Amino acid sequence: MVRKDYTKEDIRQIIKEENVQFIRLMFADINGIVKNVEVPLSQLDKVLNNKIMFDGSSIDGFVRIEESDMYLYPDLSTFLVFPWTADQGKIARLICSVHNPDGTPYEGDPRNNLIRVLQDAKDAGYTAFNIGPEPEFFLFQLDENGKPTLQLNDEGSYFDLAPLDLGSNARRDMVLELEKMGFEVEASHHEVAPGQQEIDFKYANALEAADNIQTFKLVVKTIAQKHNLYATFMPKPLSGINGSGMHMNMSLFNQDGNAFYDENGKGKMSDLAMHFMAGILEHSRALTAINNPIVNSYKRLVPGFEAPVYIAWSGHNRSPLVRIPQSRGVGTRLELRSVDPTANPYLSIAAMLESGLDGVRAETVPAPAIDRNIYQMSDEERKANHISDLPSTLHNALKALRDDEVVQKAIGDHIYHSFMDAKSLEWSSYQQQVSQWERDQYLHQY
Repeated sequence: MVRKDYTKEDIRQIIKEENVQFIRLMFADINGIVKNVEVPLSQLDKVLNNKIMFDGSSIDGFVRIEESDMYLYPDLSTFLVFPWTADQGKIARLICSVHNPDGTPYEGDPRNNLIRVLQDAKDAGYTAFNIGPEPEFFLFQLDENGKPTLQLNDEGSYFDLAPLDLGSNARRDMVLELEKMGFEVEASHHEVAPGQQEIDFKYANALEAADNIQTFKLVVKTIAQKHNLYATFMPKPLSGINGSGMHMNMSLFNQDGNAFYDENGKGKMSDLAMHFMAGILEHSRALTAINNPIVNSYKRLVPGFEAPVYIAWSGHNRSPLVRIPQSRGVGTRLELRSVDPTANPYLSIAAMLESGLDGVRAETVPAPAIDRNIYQMSDEERKANHISDLPSTLHNALKALRDDEVVQKAIGDHIYHSFMDAKSLEWSSYQQQVSQWERDQYLHQY
């Protein structure tokens, strides 16, 4: 998605040409949920001069009620006009960062936090951290009241065609709308599970990639609804089938180019790339709390459904946590396979970058690659190969985060404490629930 350095006058001109009547100011809470304030065109001057205020005490993880006034500072490069038209005229959007009343960036805003971490990396000599996400989602049918059902849209599988792939028309419309908005869509296809879809779009620098993920989710849900479908990014909506992930491809650049590539290195990978990967692996248990942030995330991270469970890496097979795709040169990258689409992309990318750079600073060396199917290895074999497990529950992931100062630093003190409070409450609430499985299993037996 190519961004432009829009000026205020550029935006005024486009709004006039496109008959835009409303401006949607978007931002994210600590859970990565898109929030917005929609204002009529009459408020455009206030928007462009950072004068739009909102109540931060009503947003998860933001401020207390006695210090609630916050301001939205739009990033002018994110301006775009939505391709669909409302009855009242077109709607444009600007993605915003949240600021305090005195004009300083609000430290509890996930987007501000990512900007901070990227600036630290820039100060250390890195010019870009590129991210290529691979988000997956499910399509469910809606009932007569427009509510989502548990009836999948199709019974297709990986790369299937119609008539098995009944999601193709909706996917095609999603791709067309994304392209109108400037996305460079590289591929779209049916995924392994029935009703499961994937649309891949071109990598971008970290901040733009995080913004793109948020925009992508909005477009997918909007277009699905037009097809009488509900799109969900819930990692594991149904048992017994694969869950949805969001593999993250990452590459780090400096003034010489892709810092992960070395023509003379082993496998043409640089020492820096291996140190970076070692940092990701070392902090992977704490990263899981950020990258897999809901109770349901851990129903996906189980053996047998192609999601990573073990902390290892490989350049050849897809069972480890980190894979090195075969592309070299400018396309040299690492792929972290555990992330799911409920992750807040601003926090996820910041945590991955800081973890990798910690490995670079310490010159950490990863354990040898595991080039065989880890799922088929015995416990003894995994232990002999120094392969440990990812956290199996949100509770265990939070414990790992509590012990990892590097990942805590990556998301900042304010967000860390808000995140821990919110997720601890979520786990406590889940623990108090009694599932149908438990009743079926135990009610008559005991």
